Amino acid sequence: MRARVIKIGNSKGLRIPKPILEQTGIMDDVEIEVEKNQIIIRPVKDVRDGWDDAFKLMGQKGDDELIIEDEKISHSWDEEEWQW
Repeated sequence: MRARVIKIGNSKGLRIPKPILEQTGIMDDVEIEVEKNQIIIRPVKDVRDGWDDAFKLMGQKGDDELIIEDEKISHSWDEEEWQW
């Protein structure tokens, strides 16, 4: 498919057809990089994508125990600054 580079204010841009956006999963924000004279555009992934499933699996395996010993961790700020 060919597309024309168009003027958008002081910049230039491309209109990307809706079916292409749907195929790639691009909805809002994208990451853009240049590699070997090519522009690569990819959807921005949620940094926490897959965390829910990972936490459920950890719970099923019993691998969700605290790694810090169960001792009271306090700071003077807790007593002096914080209002309970």
